[in-house]
Amino acid sequence: MLQYLLGDFMKDVYKFLDSLNISKEEPLVVAVSYGPDSMFLLSLLKLKFKNNKIICCHVHHNHRVESDREAEELEKYCKENNIIFEFMKINKYKNDKFTEEEARDIRYKFFSKITKKYHSKYLFTAHHGDDLIETIMMRLTRGSSISGYSAIQLISDRKDYKLIRPLLYLTKDEIISLCDSKKIPYAIDNTNFSDDQMRNRFRNNILPFLKKENAKVHEKFLMFSCMLKEYDDYINNIVCKTYQSIVKNNRININLLKKEDRLIIKKVIEKYLYNTYKENIKLINKNHTELIFNLIFSGKSNACISLPLNKKIIKSYDLIYIDKDNKYNSYCFLFDDYLKLPNNYVIKKINNVENNSNYITLLDSSSIKLPLYVRNRVSGDKISVLNMDGTRKLKDIFIDEKIDKYKREIYPVVVDSLGNIVWLPGLKKTKYDRSKEGKYDIILKYCKED
Repeated sequence: MLQYLLGDFMKDVYKFLDSLNISKEEPLVVAVSYGPDSMFLLSLLKLKFKNNKIICCHVHHNHRVESDREAEELEKYCKENNIIFEFMKINKYKNDKFTEEEARDIRYKFFSKITKKYHSKYLFTAHHGDDLIETIMMRLTRGSSISGYSAIQLISDRKDYKLIRPLLYLTKDEIISLCDSKKIPYAIDNTNFSDDQMRNRFRNNILPFLKKENAKVHEKFLMFSCMLKEYDDYINNIVCKTYQSIVKNNRININLLKKEDRLIIKKVIEKYLYNTYKENIKLINKNHTELIFNLIFSGKSNACISLPLNKKIIKSYDLIYIDKDNKYNSYCFLFDDYLKLPNNYVIKKINNVENNSNYITLLDSSSIKLPLYVRNRVSGDKISVLNMDGTRKLKDIFIDEKIDKYKREIYPVVVDSLGNIVWLPGLKKTKYDRSKEGKYDIILKYCKED
């Protein structure tokens, strides 16, 4: 069994592991590449949690010729140390080209699968202090959010498990020194020395300079990361409370939102976009947020912005919401007893009068020309509203009723065979509507589909 000396630079690691309060029955999943970082982590956990079931997760990326040998040596090490070995090989990449992003996605899907298999609440990864510095510097260079700048955390909550990174307290050199002194086997990935990748350029050029200025600079970056995380969590708590009060039925109340601070408004927009796109949130960028922010404060009552994945953000009077960016064609349907409409409502015949709202109309077949048709509006449409003299333009009614500009084009209009508008479902009854005490033989209802 490996024996470790509790040196000063290991003190924080042990303290952190103790703070997790992991029970002896808890299985622990560890992501292992066979590099010095993950091999040190694997052996450390095996010693620290000697009574726990340890599961080593290894992914063969099929990218280097050394990978076959490394997988074999890792499996051998696991057998010798009573560690469960779980393995997968990536046989194919999109467009037959290796990319770090795709490899990472595949890797974490595999890790998630293994945590579920062993009912584990923890996945340990070997990210260390140097990784933290590189990540923060890269995101500062590329641009990101507060969440992004806070970079990789000691603990991250995932859907089914916690992602634990105890080696953030250590540098790469300290980890290699421990591996060598304790004779822990590992392999070095020579691609890490190439400056082809952005991370490698920071690792090989910027990191040595920072360490020359302060050998413990990784601790300062960890402090910076934790501080940003605290600020971000505080803001997000405020945003969650604000969000609940101004977003109802997936629609944002513009008047309420505009009362908030500019930062909160933008964070609410970001949360709204995230709730819509979820795993596709990478398709959304800062420009989308800015466009929506400007739309909220524009003087236009009705406007929209196209978004990725055939969606659009719609501003309609005092509300803003996301809808499908559908291109509707004109329609005209013959009505029988039941008709499903493009707006997901239905018009159907019913036998009894349920109420006197605009969602129900009573018609006398002798006063209109059957059959009935349901169509969308056309330019110049006018309606003889019940109990009103003359006619009114449908366009004016839609404006008065604050019907979304983008929904007016598909709003149903019921006409008879002579083209007379006999009902504007849900909005207006016409002169053809009959009272409950009058003569009628047709009862129509407009409602959401059951």
